[in-house]
Amino acid sequence: MDVINCRNVNDGFIKAIDMLSFDQQDLRESRGGQVVEHEVPVATVFNKPWERVLFEEVRDANPFFHFMEGLWMLAGRNDLAFVQQYNQRMSEYSDDGINLHGAYGHRWVNHFNTNQIDIIIKRLIKNPNDRRCVLQMWDVNSDLNRAGVDVPCNTCIYFKIRNNELLMTVSNRSNDVIWGTFGANIVHMSMLHEYMASALDVSIGAYTQVSDSFHAYTKVFDEMHSRLEKADVFDYYSMKHFENPYENRGINYYPMVNQTSIEDWNKDLHKFLERKPFEDMEFEDIFFSHVAVPLQDAWFLHKQGETDDAMSEVQNCIATDWATAGFDWLLRRAK
Repeated sequence: MDVINCRNVNDGFIKAIDMLSFDQQDLRESRGGQVVEHEVPVATVFNKPWERVLFEEVRDANPFFHFMEGLWMLAGRNDLAFVQQYNQRMSEYSDDGINLHGAYGHRWVNHFNTNQIDIIIKRLIKNPNDRRCVLQMWDVNSDLNRAGVDVPCNTCIYFKIRNNELLMTVSNRSNDVIWGTFGANIVHMSMLHEYMASALDVSIGAYTQVSDSFHAYTKVFDEMHSRLEKADVFDYYSMKHFENPYENRGINYYPMVNQTSIEDWNKDLHKFLERKPFEDMEFEDIFFSHVAVPLQDAWFLHKQGETDDAMSEVQNCIATDWATAGFDWLLRRAK
């Protein structure tokens, strides 16, 4: 197994693309097309997982979708309608056009008729040294011989507390480096990580993503690697002295839970997910009123063709990492 040790998603993304570039002669066919795959499993260690927003322009990640999908997962939902508002392509992963079979949040809270998150929180409160806190996502009865389009890639999560920090390890059977590991996965898994740490009143420790098949589709990877290579981002000196956006752009992370009980936060979460764009709504936690609401309203302004107004609205988001990524993403479309 090889290890990518990184500060955050921005650091790790460059290191991962560089790692895969040495595997370009080892191409494999897959269900979704040809991939370049690392020869052994890879463990990516995010030392500051709360710095979860990717700013790399070449990747052009959609921060609105990633943020909203993370909240949708924490609510334990599997309905297609909500996430499809932020990414139409999500319909490609639904067998019936109504639900998503492998939705992680639904697996965490509802699929096994057990709220695994609540059980793990209670276990770790009772015994911080517990080593049996496994959050299961893979269901042998409905996944192992499934012919549908949506089967969980992330299979289970381990939680443990050490030195008053919550450590999280995620196991993944098949990890697309570009869209998964350093795209959606880092956002929604680190949001779960932060939620659990807040409920347990401990610090957020390292997040380790263990990827059995660490790969990227060549139709995307080749062009992306070429553009990054031209920008000299793989130069040893550049990588060693990586200029992190969370430092050199004055960008900050804003906590998800702010002096609010986890019970009240959960009520806010479900309330927000039912909110209609531009609707006046009161929340207990400022995270929803001053982070989630501006992001939601900015997205729908953009969808209505009012991109200038969207760029203005997104700046009302007090989490400057999400605000900056949202503004940059909208600006690229305005241009």
